[in-house]
Amino acid sequence: MENQAKQSVLTFYCDRIQQNGWEEIILRDEATGAKATIIPSAGGILNKFEVPHQGKIINLVEGFKDADDWKANKTNGFKAAKLSPFVCRMNQSTYNWEGKEYTTEKFALNGHAIHGLLYDAPHEVMIAEASAFMTECKFLYRYKGTDPGYPFAFDMNIRYRLEGASRLTIITTVHNRSGRTIPMSDGWHPYFKLGETIDTAMLQFNSKKQVEFNNILVPTGKIIRNKKWFKGASLKDVFLDNCFLLDLDQPMPHCTLSDPELGLELYIYPDRAYPYLQIYTPPHRKSIAIENLSSAPDAFNNHMGLLELGPEDSQAFQTRLRVAVMEKKEEKKGFFSRFFGKKN
Repeated sequence: MENQAKQSVLTFYCDRIQQNGWEEIILRDEATGAKATIIPSAGGILNKFEVPHQGKIINLVEGFKDADDWKANKTNGFKAAKLSPFVCRMNQSTYNWEGKEYTTEKFALNGHAIHGLLYDAPHEVMIAEASAFMTECKFLYRYKGTDPGYPFAFDMNIRYRLEGASRLTIITTVHNRSGRTIPMSDGWHPYFKLGETIDTAMLQFNSKKQVEFNNILVPTGKIIRNKKWFKGASLKDVFLDNCFLLDLDQPMPHCTLSDPELGLELYIYPDRAYPYLQIYTPPHRKSIAIENLSSAPDAFNNHMGLLELGPEDSQAFQTRLRVAVMEKKEEKKGFFSRFFGKKN
């Protein structure tokens, strides 16, 4: 009876709080101390992912201080932005679809549209609740085809789910409401941080294939070989703005960010709907963008991973984050040896 009573005690909670100039939805697990803060009005972004470690609260996501900070800086790095219906860069903001040329009118950098159309879209809260096993929230955004460069209506659902062992799952579902087949890509643009700088961090991901870029960071259509990150390497003095094709047949997690000095590591588990991984190291070196993508950049033109979504069809995309303390015995073995052990 005592064990049953302990198991029935709720440790998961979902709070909806008006603070910092916007509504914050906070998913929290009292058993582990893990908390995820999501902002529905700011594109449904994950603004914080916090865990307790060595007497401190560590936030693993570089986010925004408040609503004013987001309004002023949302396109400065596109921190945590949802990438949809295209990811990363679109060459000259233009593409052809079913014999017609389209040019998007949303944010462009040096003449190239970047990071989709929904990064600042306010999302409707559909669910915000907790149970004995998890806490979650679900958002809805109905895109009505308002941009002339993408006149195709679709619905987007985003679900965040926090479970035990500091696991946060993010599921996006897109439903085509346009009445015709449409081009679609999906992804995320989170910046992760562990220590004070990424120069003390190690990065590993399951890929030996890199998407070749030209001088304006647009894919050439070729895949080149790059084995450096398959077994893991230090990020010290490394600058990246590259896209890789994951080997999804390898054991999970498919990406691990570790900081031996801090003693924490972040595991990333994208499903098969996210076969591409974009890595970007910003000049300030405080965080690193690790972006799960359904396609390569400029997919509307090069068709590398481009999804063709039929009328009334849906597609789900899922990735999961997990935070863990690095075991001392594994630290002594070194970074590389840990990736020949179990992955769960």
